[in-house]
Amino acid sequence: MQLEAGQLRLFLLVVLLISMVATGVELFLLEHTESNTQIIPLVLLGIGFLASLAVAGQPGRVTVAFFRGIMALFVLAGAVGLYLHYRSNIEFELEMNPALAGWDLWRKTMMGATPTLSPGVMSQLGLLGLLYTYRNPRLQSGAAQGKETS
Repeated sequence: MQLEAGQLRLFLLVVLLISMVATGVELFLLEHTESNTQIIPLVLLGIGFLASLAVAGQPGRVTVAFFRGIMALFVLAGAVGLYLHYRSNIEFELEMNPALAGWDLWRKTMMGATPTLSPGVMSQLGLLGLLYTYRNPRLQSGAAQGKETS
């Protein structure tokens, strides 16, 4: 079975929507709401979900630009989250054992109480959303559609 480009794009959007809901539910169940910085991914997921529905239903220039902007914020939020989780784990590990350094500190930090790499899912979702818009003929302006070759 070979998917056509339109079917593949629809599949990407469905995967994005399901993944945003699953990530939001997981963050909520993990009580990722203790500070303003912890609420940011939940807010972005909600806005991203609505933006995804909007770009699927009304793919105009403004809607697409907004969607792309939100997806770029997903990528940024993932990178910032990775840094915050890593920094939090380093602080915790050094508080527990100030003598830790080098490989041992890095290993314990990566395996710490706060899942260091989990914020990367936000970046993955953002990249998936940007991939959905890449050379998508439905999302091109009238002039650009005539130039579309694939």
